[in-house]
Amino acid sequence: MIESSYYSQDVHGPYELYDIGNLDLEDGDTIRGCKLAYATFGTLSAARDNAILMPTWYSGTNKILEQVFIGKGRALDPEKYFILIINQIGSGLSSSPHNTPPPAGMANFPHVRIGDDVRAQHKLVTEKFGLNSLALVVGGSMGAQQTYEWAVRYPDMVKRAAPIAGTAKNTVHDFLFTETLVDAITSDPGFKKGFYASSAEVSEGLLRHAKMWAVMGWSTKFFRENRYKALGFSSLDDFIINFMYAYFSVMDPNDLLCMAWKWQRGDVSRHTSGDLRAALGRIKAKTFVMPMSSDMFFPPADCQAEWRLIPYAEFRPIQTIDGHLALFGADPGAIGELDKNLTELLAAKV
Repeated sequence: MIESSYYSQDVHGPYELYDIGNLDLEDGDTIRGCKLAYATFGTLSAARDNAILMPTWYSGTNKILEQVFIGKGRALDPEKYFILIINQIGSGLSSSPHNTPPPAGMANFPHVRIGDDVRAQHKLVTEKFGLNSLALVVGGSMGAQQTYEWAVRYPDMVKRAAPIAGTAKNTVHDFLFTETLVDAITSDPGFKKGFYASSAEVSEGLLRHAKMWAVMGWSTKFFRENRYKALGFSSLDDFIINFMYAYFSVMDPNDLLCMAWKWQRGDVSRHTSGDLRAALGRIKAKTFVMPMSSDMFFPPADCQAEWRLIPYAEFRPIQTIDGHLALFGADPGAIGELDKNLTELLAAKV
């Protein structure tokens, strides 16, 4: 167990913790006293019909989602909706390798799947808030994986779904790329098989990990047009060190690995013996599939192939040169397009 000022209310708050009890995992292990960190915005209506659920992405927490997506006059307006952001297991705020007491923490933390997250979230929203309906489930990247899992696992509960920059079944290409992120961290001698004393001991691995994110997370056009300079960085090295590495260097390596493992294995067809068409055919939600046009993690063509299998779905690619990391909100055009689509989706009768 490691004390980390990064995973704190000062950095990511305010958020609450909810103990869902023991969580039996799909792969056979158990997280004892599993805690989910969540943040809420707005007020639940008397009819309990205005709830929006937003799960987090790899490395992200409720704070960045609040900053990028939530606000008065926005699609996700807390004056109209009750917005619930739940930090995924392994995020560093919910139960994670670094904050789990020995002997079950650090490298001994069990493997978690997307389905485990969604079952845990379902327990929170039904027990804590008494919800039996969600007006919208929306998430980007790993949040999109969880959005698909929600829509397939609980089709009668999810009225609308908006998977952004993510797929229902991870591709072989994306699995292989994510494996390089894992290797970047675990190959650092300071990793010590997951039993380091602090993330600083894994600084070389985290720097390699950050560089790989820079390569695939943005786009070739992003670099060709020197867009990092428009974001306030004087050179490529300045951007890599003071943005990409600064972002990841404070995070716990085991927490990142926990999320990477389930990212690689995200697959709603686990519900239907590997039949993706059958799994996506279960979805009853009005669905907008929204890839980023220049995304190299989850290319639009991969998302489009899944969209064709979903009833009541529309394909709404977002135009941007910021690649996958347009999710961070640096391209106001992309965020404006997302807002417009989400506003339309929320207005749709279901």
